[in-house]
Amino acid sequence: MTKTNYPALVGTFVITAGLLGGGAWYLSKAAPNLLGNSNTTNSQSAIAPQGETQLTLLGDTFSGYSTFRNAAFQTVLADTGLTLAYGDEFDQAARAAALGSGEADLIVTTLDQYLQQQPEGTIVGMIDRTIGADAVVLNTPQYSSLTSLLDLAPLVQQAQSQGQSLKIAFAGDTPSEYLALVLDTKFDAFNLADFEVVRVADASEAWALMQDPNENVAIAVLWEPFVAQARQQGYTVVLSSNDAPNSIVDVIVASDRLIQSRPELISAFLENYYRRIDSNVRDASQLQTQIAEDGSLSPSDAGAVLQGIDFFTAAEAQTWMTDGTLQRRIEAIAAVLVLSGRLNDLPSNPADLFTAAYLSDAAQNTQTLIELVRADNPELAERLAGSTEQTLSIPQVTAEEVQAAPDIGNLDVQGKVEFGTGSAQLTAAGQQTLQGLVQEIQEFNPETVAVRVIGHTSRTGDPGLNQQLSQARAQVVVDYLRSQGIQHNIVAEGKGFYLPLSGVDPTDSAQQRTEIRLVRVN
Repeated sequence: MTKTNYPALVGTFVITAGLLGGGAWYLSKAAPNLLGNSNTTNSQSAIAPQGETQLTLLGDTFSGYSTFRNAAFQTVLADTGLTLAYGDEFDQAARAAALGSGEADLIVTTLDQYLQQQPEGTIVGMIDRTIGADAVVLNTPQYSSLTSLLDLAPLVQQAQSQGQSLKIAFAGDTPSEYLALVLDTKFDAFNLADFEVVRVADASEAWALMQDPNENVAIAVLWEPFVAQARQQGYTVVLSSNDAPNSIVDVIVASDRLIQSRPELISAFLENYYRRIDSNVRDASQLQTQIAEDGSLSPSDAGAVLQGIDFFTAAEAQTWMTDGTLQRRIEAIAAVLVLSGRLNDLPSNPADLFTAAYLSDAAQNTQTLIELVRADNPELAERLAGSTEQTLSIPQVTAEEVQAAPDIGNLDVQGKVEFGTGSAQLTAAGQQTLQGLVQEIQEFNPETVAVRVIGHTSRTGDPGLNQQLSQARAQVVVDYLRSQGIQHNIVAEGKGFYLPLSGVDPTDSAQQRTEIRLVRVN
């Protein structure tokens, strides 16, 4: 996957294909744009359905779905005997129901909506994951003290004392709402019930409400290009989908009816779709132009949108489905939905919700391209495989820089980080709590998020000894988290009883606590 142009690759592809004999013929059929051939109407699928068949696909206006609406893509499909009827259905429940009623053969949606709506269909393809296109934005211009989730409590209390409620605005049944649920279930300073929730149809409306000083919107969950506009105007982006990668994943779902009756149509559809994506990997400007035209956006706004979306190639989609990654994402997203009351139970067998059976031809096409270009352009080969996304570039920062970094918020610790009385030895219950925290921390991007482990004691005994004990306990937590594979920059801080909880007796054992604070380092 890429968002970079490779203008010099045409010659590279021709040379490589010549060295491999039949490579040029394959490229001319499988991905004509890779050879600079703009006549996409001559591209043929390796598996074309007999006769002319119409597939109905329902989605919405999200830019990540623009390929399905693209005239050139639909022309290629028509040349293989497939006609695609694309329709917008913004009601996620109605979109899912259309699969069962036969009104739709395919839908495109997010993983969280797929789990909530439970359509009569199976995930057969992966579209994209957002890497910054969606974000939680704080209204710092109106509330000058609001720069992190830690600052919410006093503002909420102040508003409530005046008989008012602060508002949070987002587009309902979209990734924006799911990010709000992530905040609600993972951060202890944020409680969705404390806010008046304003659900709107589009992020543009949430952005307009946030800019209106009469609306008391403290938080809005936006998507691009409004996230970039908010940054430019001094609003605080406290958490984005780049900080919580793989939280928002878009998928292709085929109806059970289509799977049972015409599975070859699914293979043909996916083969043509991923061929188009392979072409975009080579030339991201093609996709940027497509997004601009599809959404009536300026080139710069389309570029901002594209920078926040990472598209799956067929090879990477197949890997996700076969190496356990997709199953782990389903389990993690389902856990958020259960904790927030949006889902009653975790899926009993997540592996039954998807299949890679119809990706084999598309993935083989991508793999052939990878082998053709690997010798002359290994970077492109890696991007086609999606492998470069697995290489982390964790910033090298000092402990002082982590301590001074902008706060995001404290994780909601499920359980208690317990130690033996007067010691820095973790109890069995404390280790169990930390094991759960390992999974929580791993949901966040170590390239952008660091961790402060802050130890506190109650106000009993010698202050110097309490300071040493709190530091030792924090360091034990850091060492344990690192031993369990945490890659983030992480530092230990002991505060003794310097920062007691308000409203709690300073000598109470409740003051003995460990905070797990996420901060932004990139």
